Amino acid sequence: MNISLRYDLRVPSFAPGNHAERYAACLEQAEWADQLGMRSVTLCEHHGVEDGFMSAPLTVAAAVAARTRRVTINIVAALLPLHDPVRLAEQCAAVQLISNGRLMLVAGLGYRGEEFEMAGVDRRRRGELLEEYVTVMQKAWSGEPFEWRGRTVRVTPAPTMPPTIYVGGSTENAARRAARLGLGFFPAIDDESLAELYRRECDARGIRTGPVILPRGPGFVHISEDPDRDWPRIMPYALHEATTYASWQPRGQRSTVRVDATTPEGLKASGAYRVVTPDECVDIIRRSRGVALHPLMGGMPPALGWESLRLFEAKVLPALR
Repeated sequence: MNISLRYDLRVPSFAPGNHAERYAACLEQAEWADQLGMRSVTLCEHHGVEDGFMSAPLTVAAAVAARTRRVTINIVAALLPLHDPVRLAEQCAAVQLISNGRLMLVAGLGYRGEEFEMAGVDRRRRGELLEEYVTVMQKAWSGEPFEWRGRTVRVTPAPTMPPTIYVGGSTENAARRAARLGLGFFPAIDDESLAELYRRECDARGIRTGPVILPRGPGFVHISEDPDRDWPRIMPYALHEATTYASWQPRGQRSTVRVDATTPEGLKASGAYRVVTPDECVDIIRRSRGVALHPLMGGMPPALGWESLRLFEAKVLPALR
């Protein structure tokens, strides 16, 4: 079963506390998850967001790596076109060395126009840049010199093993890109037709099909002995996350985390955000073969997130075992 923690470390203006408290809580919770034998810790990336959405996930990944021993550290997604691929390869190599090979990247295109303007990157070139940068990073992790854009590049120290890379996205172009690069596919939406297209593209190219990871289950789960009591405590943070994500999505963008509801009633009815009892959480995990817990979702106070995690430890995990 794939049980993981997910973080974007937002703190909207209405939330109590500050970013330093959220970053400290993230590291404490990652260490807790590692000791319980959870599968992974997922870190997200966006830039220039008012609520301070995590903008340096590899820096946080290094800190998580230093506090843990077993969990995989996932960057979902690393927005490759916004970065210098050589500098990014160096950072990834450092995290690989610190973590003893536990880093995984989902290569994402990015979509917010503000981020491309901030980075000075032509958004129209993001597809070709992603493919170019993946190739550059793979060459860089060999530790050997190579030529790129008319200059010699060498990344040292090389990682003991290269990070695992998947291609993200929720379009047919993303499925074809993953096959073209010979990488696994990590769609942003649970759409089996995308997985099938990816497999056909791999077959047509005569290459081995890589793993396909489709998101399963609700986007957010909070465990409570009294869901009716805790829904109102959770709702402001869930509404903030849902409405900001929806406002970012361009036409045609699909994602399991997108909910167009703008009222508490609509958000609750969507089923994307769930406040459940321990027994209901066990059912979700058994049906979906896992769950992604997001204990600081939308700027939730750490104490509120810990309430859910402690119930997971005390009542959900024993039932699964």
